[in-house]
Amino acid sequence: MATDIKGTAHAVEAAAVMRLLPARPRLLALGEPTHGEDTLLDLRNELFRQLVEQEGYRTIAIESDCMMGLVVDDHVTSGTGTLDEVMEHGFSHGWGTSAANREFVRWMRAYNDGRPASERLRFAGFDGPLEITGAASPRQALTALHGYLAARVDADLLPCTAETLDRLLGTDDRWTSPAAMMDPAQSVGQSAEAGELRLLADDLVALLDAQTPHLITATSRDDWDRARLYGRTATGLLRYHYWMADTSPARMTRLVGLRDSMMAANLLAIAEQGPALVHAHNGHLQRDKSTMRMGDLPVEWWSAGALVSARLGERYAFLATALGTIRHQGVDTPPPDTLEGLLYALPEDRCVIDVPRLATALGDTRPAPRVSPWFGYSPLDPAHLADSDGIVFVKDVPQS
Repeated sequence: MATDIKGTAHAVEAAAVMRLLPARPRLLALGEPTHGEDTLLDLRNELFRQLVEQEGYRTIAIESDCMMGLVVDDHVTSGTGTLDEVMEHGFSHGWGTSAANREFVRWMRAYNDGRPASERLRFAGFDGPLEITGAASPRQALTALHGYLAARVDADLLPCTAETLDRLLGTDDRWTSPAAMMDPAQSVGQSAEAGELRLLADDLVALLDAQTPHLITATSRDDWDRARLYGRTATGLLRYHYWMADTSPARMTRLVGLRDSMMAANLLAIAEQGPALVHAHNGHLQRDKSTMRMGDLPVEWWSAGALVSARLGERYAFLATALGTIRHQGVDTPPPDTLEGLLYALPEDRCVIDVPRLATALGDTRPAPRVSPWFGYSPLDPAHLADSDGIVFVKDVPQS
């Protein structure tokens, strides 16, 4: 079978990727089946460099806190802060400790140095301010939105004062208690104060929209876009906290769905600004429904990729990444009857696979699903082969 599929493999280069697609996508999504491996990030970095140089891409968006990502963007565009500070404060999920991410930020800053604003590279986090253990306080986003508006519109139009927001928000540890993830009773998301904050956040976002012509003229499109990010984040976090306090059986389904909805909203806003490379877990970028088990309960929801693809059509493209081995995590040579096993027999160490040609080569052969011995790695589901526009295959992932 490996001989039959040799013609489907090409070098992992921007030109080869573009040949797989009907047109240059607004969002080119590159998934990964596991996190924390610099080999995959190095591949992402090189692909983005080629997209910048050959295809005019100027933005990269990664699965990291959208508010923290502003720290990285300020650094790469204008040199704000030191590299050490940016790596410590500009990434969530521990991504700031990655040597590949550090080198990437350094390269983006060097590329931008001396270039006009229209040619500079931009960085974005597109995840909400959410960790596995809970969600951030809405304070930062909500007060930033209020501050932006208070400095630029008539005070009589504001739905509240900064002091009112501060009183309703209370202490941040009320919002960030890890106990709330497992115990809805520990969440403040359905308190009277949180309910009032949801209404005020909605009014602030409505005011931002209503004053758009004035605000873009008075500040800049970039500042207005950032204010919109504050608004999306504030309303998204307050909605997330509300459902953290829910006690129905659908609680976790709502929470994982809300996270991807926040991701999708951020990606659609990024797409408005020009073509971007998006990097995240395959499960967040795929077009099919995402699934997982929470204890004995199956959970299904539409991923950010599915939501964005439904809106953008061919302007969204998805490359899933598949792996052969991650031996330091106990993931050894894949069985030959699996999709990864068939690809592992190819001579290339890394390649991009033409999915329609692969499907033709496979014919009626249906590869067996691969079973991962490690919870941190998600093999590709061969039943969803047509879900992607291409597959990036990396034969062996050495320890970072």
